[in-house]
Amino acid sequence: MRKGNAWLSRHKKPVLVCSIFLLGITGWSFQDDLFQVAKNLDIFATVYKEVNVNYVDEINSTKLIKRGLDAMMESLDPYTEFVPESEIEDYKLHYISTQYGGIGAGVYNRDNKVIISQLFEGYPAQKADVRVGDQVLKINDVDLAGKKSEEVSTLLKGAKGGVVKLLIKRDNAAQPLVKNLLREEIKQPNVSYHGMVKGGIGYIKLDKFLENSGQEVQDALLDLKKNNPKGIVLDLRYNGGGILQEAVKIVNFFVPKGVEVVSQKGKVREKNNIYITQNTPIETDLPLVVLVNNRSASASEIVAGALQDLDRAVIIGQRSYGKGLVQQTFSMPYNSLVKITISKYYVPSGRCIQALDYTNRKEDGSVVKVADSLIHEFKTKSGRSVYDGSGIYPDVVVKQEPIANITKALITKMLVFNYANQYRNTHNQLPSTENFNVTDADYADFVKYLAGKDYSYSTQTERLLADLKVVADHEKQLTEIKPEYDALKSKLAISKKNDLTQHQAEIKQILESELVTRYYYEKGRIEDSFKTDKELAAAAQVIQNRPELASILKGEGNYKVIGKPIAALAAKKSDSDEQ
Repeated sequence: MRKGNAWLSRHKKPVLVCSIFLLGITGWSFQDDLFQVAKNLDIFATVYKEVNVNYVDEINSTKLIKRGLDAMMESLDPYTEFVPESEIEDYKLHYISTQYGGIGAGVYNRDNKVIISQLFEGYPAQKADVRVGDQVLKINDVDLAGKKSEEVSTLLKGAKGGVVKLLIKRDNAAQPLVKNLLREEIKQPNVSYHGMVKGGIGYIKLDKFLENSGQEVQDALLDLKKNNPKGIVLDLRYNGGGILQEAVKIVNFFVPKGVEVVSQKGKVREKNNIYITQNTPIETDLPLVVLVNNRSASASEIVAGALQDLDRAVIIGQRSYGKGLVQQTFSMPYNSLVKITISKYYVPSGRCIQALDYTNRKEDGSVVKVADSLIHEFKTKSGRSVYDGSGIYPDVVVKQEPIANITKALITKMLVFNYANQYRNTHNQLPSTENFNVTDADYADFVKYLAGKDYSYSTQTERLLADLKVVADHEKQLTEIKPEYDALKSKLAISKKNDLTQHQAEIKQILESELVTRYYYEKGRIEDSFKTDKELAAAAQVIQNRPELASILKGEGNYKVIGKPIAALAAKKSDSDEQ
């Protein structure tokens, strides 16, 4: 969590700067701690000086100090970090702003090749018919052989209006293609989709809580209200969080002015705060469902937790991540900054949902979950029981079944990705997402494509069988059981050959999602996922059944739905966890 744009303002408390390390130290107790800090800084400085003078080889001072700072931060929690001047722009893009100058494409490195991995609809790359799967050979005549992802990103991004010349290789093209593009201001929306879904329900997909996320949700909500929806679904699945104040604004759209949404409490009392809704709400009556999963974290959990504690929304999905920590950034010398966990946040019932205890690590440094004995019961506004220390537990649980091993192999070995690229290069059009389904003939073509390709994988049964062989051989019993071992191994091999048939429905959904994305981009993927989204189906059921919704909000029992949103799993296979 970040406290708005606090990192932009200088920290005004007394600061002690160690000139050797350019390290700002603030907020300690000016008693025993002051001596210990000065003592250890002196030791650290002296060690560094001796290493710098006496080490056998030349050392990179900047890199060495950065590693020391990183190690110090890592001993605290994953969210406390030092950001040097060279990484400030990337930090702002990742944590604060959704805008940058570029061509609207994502790339990744595979086998020392730079591959287009994603296109943003309406931006230069997509408009110039750059395609997912294209290999980028050169950018502005700079050969990309051996270039790292960061170097490629630097070449693509820059000032609006700047020329970007791409030399790309496409599988079905005889010669490399040249694409001349002009950079545009790329705005990655926080709300990636909103619209009406089956059953007359308004749907809002919120991916992050960066700048203007509150405004985007407001715009989406007002637009949906024109259609007189029967209810609203706010989808926070895979949303890793962002700016705390944006979460408060979004809760305010659904609850009255003057209601406590969240409070933050830490060691420094001056930084403790209670966030109250400030504005007249937009919609306090329509049924509201919030979707979460185990990747919903931080600001997502504030929204879900507050609306649950206030009995304003039904929460559906899986238990959320459990990040109840608040970060604030402080400016450091030489245009660097440090982001520090300053407090924990508490939703209206008084519970903190932080699931990992970074303070009480094991001796090996590993982090443990909050002990069951330390988990406490709290009450919502109407008296429902909720608990701290373990994320947000849904009112309606949708079981997330594991994806099949064969499907994982096809995804991780990029075979679904590559087939979709080949399909796009040989099919100019695709029916609308509503009318398109992968047919048996399409699937047969995909299976044909897999012939001779490596999608090998090992099942847990195979691994256990291999362990059995090792143990039996060690105990000199392998000869006695070898006929049974060989027979079981043979049966497992036959079973794996049937996996493409046995898991056909699951693989079809993955394949369909990937194909739709080639033609209709992120919007198409989301719309296609509606066909098989079990959480969304559960939300529609709850919204359309007012007695059931009222029963849930009164705490008369949780409900369990069995299913797995396959397309969502595939689409998020390479997503990073923003927390």
